[in-house]
Amino acid sequence: MIANATQKRPIALSRLRAVPVRRVRGRFDSAATTEDNRRHWANADALSADAAASMAVRRTLRNRARYEVANNSYARGIVLTLANDTIGTGPRLQMLTASDEANNEVEHEFDRWAHEVSLAEKLRTMRMARAQDGEAFGMLVNNPVLDHPVKLDLRLIEADHVTSPDAYLLDRREVDGIVLDGFGNPVAYHVLKNHPGNSVWGFNDEYRTVPASHVIHVFRQDRPGQHRGIPEITPALPLFAQLRRFTLAVLGAAEAAADFAGILYTDAPANGEAEQVEPMDLVELERNMLLTMPGGWKMSQVEPMQPATTYAEFKREILNEIARCLNMPYNVAAGNSSGYNYASGRLDHQTYYKSIRVDQAFMAEKVLDRVLAAWLWEYALEAGGQFVFDSAGPLGGRVLPDHQWFWDGMEHVDPAKEASAQETRLKNHTTTLAHEYARQGKDWEAELRQRARERNLMLELGLPEPSAKPAAAIPARDAEDLSPDDIEEAAHALSH
Repeated sequence: MIANATQKRPIALSRLRAVPVRRVRGRFDSAATTEDNRRHWANADALSADAAASMAVRRTLRNRARYEVANNSYARGIVLTLANDTIGTGPRLQMLTASDEANNEVEHEFDRWAHEVSLAEKLRTMRMARAQDGEAFGMLVNNPVLDHPVKLDLRLIEADHVTSPDAYLLDRREVDGIVLDGFGNPVAYHVLKNHPGNSVWGFNDEYRTVPASHVIHVFRQDRPGQHRGIPEITPALPLFAQLRRFTLAVLGAAEAAADFAGILYTDAPANGEAEQVEPMDLVELERNMLLTMPGGWKMSQVEPMQPATTYAEFKREILNEIARCLNMPYNVAAGNSSGYNYASGRLDHQTYYKSIRVDQAFMAEKVLDRVLAAWLWEYALEAGGQFVFDSAGPLGGRVLPDHQWFWDGMEHVDPAKEASAQETRLKNHTTTLAHEYARQGKDWEAELRQRARERNLMLELGLPEPSAKPAAAIPARDAEDLSPDDIEEAAHALSH
């Protein structure tokens, strides 16, 4: 017997019984391995991000991606379009400090320097490298031949240059050329002096260690803990190969059908009345010539079955799948909008434009801000440290002053509708001039100043403004019927 502490009454052991434990068992069909899906998931692994994107894997993917971009017209066009839409003619800097004089000077000098070093072209190359190589590297170096007081330059290097020497391959603090600190931050990069693909690679594998502050490394981080990038078109590489194979197969079949080719056959039994013909023998045919067959033999021409009716549909679907991994609509990837109407075209571009804006913000943060910080530091040194924005510190301080980057705007397919919508937003106070100009990649302050200069010049020359309403028509009357007030009113209307 067991005494109950609360009721003080004995309880018989026979009345106690164990409560059955109910186990909830769940199952995911995708986690089950069956005979049907065993081969499909055979290559699935549990490797880490850096182990999955190992040096050998990335080298293979880079080589195949470069091959496709170099030999596949669609791959080349997609990569070029992505770089042109993201970078455009290049970013433009606007300083937002309290000193208008300092802002104007820095914007002007940075624009001169950017043209001297071909910054826009290098940014487009970096964007293409991210798509086909998976990552892009830039080194901040001194270039004394630049025609600008600031001798800073951005030198691009391919991903093949950054790798670990043999002695450091097993170092846990390195990830294929990137030296990490205890917190996982890059502190240095091992950069080969010669490209591994050069003919001198077998005789000279020297490298130099460059501080991380002098290296700009950009790639899309798909997994936590990933330190090197893989080509963005990796999921589409098999599709590019299938597209080229199918195109060549259709072309080969069409060429065979177009040629004057055929097969000799006979209805006579074996060893019958038909003349003897060597099996698998070839007979040369000439154009516009009659042909006589051996006795008892007939010729059947190959029927032209190509191109198949599904050829265009296959290309459309596979290009649509290829472009999806880049958030690019089909009509942009194919360069063909024949099957689109206005609404569907606008709808498909929404995701693409949002992806472009995200990519531009990424480039501004990872590349342009790093370049601007180094440029401001060099410019402050060149100016003798006398030029300041405010009391916070010199122009080249490590903390960047307030600024923003402008990119080329996306052109609207119907400018009239866009202008009407813009006018409505401004009247409803749901937007600002700064935002509307920024959508076009323009600086609103510079545009308004330019508009004011144009307006003053038009008034000086007596030209009507484009937005001015036309003067009201004056009824045709004889000159003697016009009063002085009528003449003064008409003159006033024409002058305005």
